[in-house]
Amino acid sequence: MIDDLETVILVDDEDRQVGALGKIEAHRLGLRHRAISVCVTNERGEMLLQRRALCKYHSGGLWTNTCCTHPRVGEDVADAAARRLNEELGVACDLRFLRVTHYRADVGGGFVEDEVVHIFHARFDGEPRPDPAEVMDYAWLSRAELETDVAMRPQAYTYWFRHYLEHHPDEIFQGVACP
Repeated sequence: MIDDLETVILVDDEDRQVGALGKIEAHRLGLRHRAISVCVTNERGEMLLQRRALCKYHSGGLWTNTCCTHPRVGEDVADAAARRLNEELGVACDLRFLRVTHYRADVGGGFVEDEVVHIFHARFDGEPRPDPAEVMDYAWLSRAELETDVAMRPQAYTYWFRHYLEHHPDEIFQGVACP
């Protein structure tokens, strides 16, 4: 399932596009690129987490936020977030932009993530329909349950999601209503 025909948008420190490169090569070289993460919560304040499919090119089998992706060249970040939320989890709802954050991490397998991430949030109270090629499991967890589990088993979660929990926990748990 490794597809280097998909490109990422290379960016500078200010998130200005400086080029594009195949996503596998960009991750092997650890080049800074634009990314998107979506955090969905329900009316009970639980967050929808996904466990990444084992066939993902990195971080397979780890728990993470609702979904993440890279926008395509020329694609608006909000459009990319909505597209990927539907592709990965079969969820369609209004998204609210929260913030931009940055992290750099070795994610194993010879890959380095250096991402300028546009984080979105939504509220959704339905049942997700995950694509098994992308998502091997999902769960709804309260903030307290999640913080306890991450403290006990950090290796079970993606680096970027732990980054969001450490640096932006209040923001990623705030809600907007989805139909």
